[in-house]
Amino acid sequence: HDFNNLLMAILGSLEIARKRTLAGEGVLDLIDNAIVGARRGASLTQRLLAFFRKQDLKLEPVKVADLVSGMTELMERSIGPAIEIVSRFEPDLPAVLSDANQLENALLNLVVNARDAMPDGGTLRITADVQHLEAGHRTNLKPGRYVRLSVADNGVGMDDSVRARAIEPFFSTKGIGKGTGLGLSMAHGLALQLGGALTIQSRPGLGTNIEIWLPSTDEPMQAESQQLASIPNGDSLGTVLVDDEPLVRAAAADMLTDLGYSVLEAASAEEAIRLIGGGVRPQLLITDHLMTGMNGTDLARRVLFELPGTQVLLVSGYAGSEGVAPDLPRLVKPFSSSELAAKLASLPDIG
Repeated sequence: HDFNNLLMAILGSLEIARKRTLAGEGVLDLIDNAIVGARRGASLTQRLLAFFRKQDLKLEPVKVADLVSGMTELMERSIGPAIEIVSRFEPDLPAVLSDANQLENALLNLVVNARDAMPDGGTLRITADVQHLEAGHRTNLKPGRYVRLSVADNGVGMDDSVRARAIEPFFSTKGIGKGTGLGLSMAHGLALQLGGALTIQSRPGLGTNIEIWLPSTDEPMQAESQQLASIPNGDSLGTVLVDDEPLVRAAAADMLTDLGYSVLEAASAEEAIRLIGGGVRPQLLITDHLMTGMNGTDLARRVLFELPGTQVLLVSGYAGSEGVAPDLPRLVKPFSSSELAAKLASLPDIG
């Protein structure tokens, strides 16, 4: 939580500085480098949370074949021309209940690992099929219907000792500075959090096959028409921003101001309540969840009771959703200005 708050302050301030600075190109390059560093820190935190199965997931039906197809260009850029990607998907695959973004990240990590295992080039095979598992299966999963997503290479492979440690966080055979050792552990943690599993089959000199097993679902896919692509302009929207971390509050306030929102800051839930009691009628309340005194969820409930038309957005440095009502919109720190704008765009009746 503290680390995500720190990254929120850094990333938010840098983004605003990048937009507002009139400095020369050299200074802009330094700011850009710092932004990249902050985003890598946020990614590192996310991978650790994935390993410990405590990341916040937006679960929805995902078609694995469509997800892989949509990533083809990104994967080709990531592995280079010396490696050929061959994809094969069983017809009429059922969807899996997953977080599409996190599943993309997991797949990309596996693809990059496969690339590194084939320094002289080779073939990367990505396949998916449906499997009906019974008790005692090698995955140790409970009986049921699963989609098996496989990423196989014909690279250097792993011996038994490396394979036994492959999913440990920070374990890597790539050498210092060539990887965090979190890619495979992140994919493993995601699979477990989704009720699935990750298996590794590998032999030295023959290559490696990583399989992600995910429970299938018959839930209908969301219609594309339901997806909001527009980002609202906040002109004339009165916003109360509540966070007990001054640096985080200042960074978020700058982001909102840059998006066109008029912002009134409060350092605690109690201060926000006093503002509302004094006649402030916000159209939008953005509040941190974990604060000294009243938390953000209880504040949101009180504001919604007193001012039913108010839009509410909870933000939190914690990845887990414990204590946060599932019906309240939520954004995890650290977030960028574009992520904040997109989240606001998804709130009903904004603008």
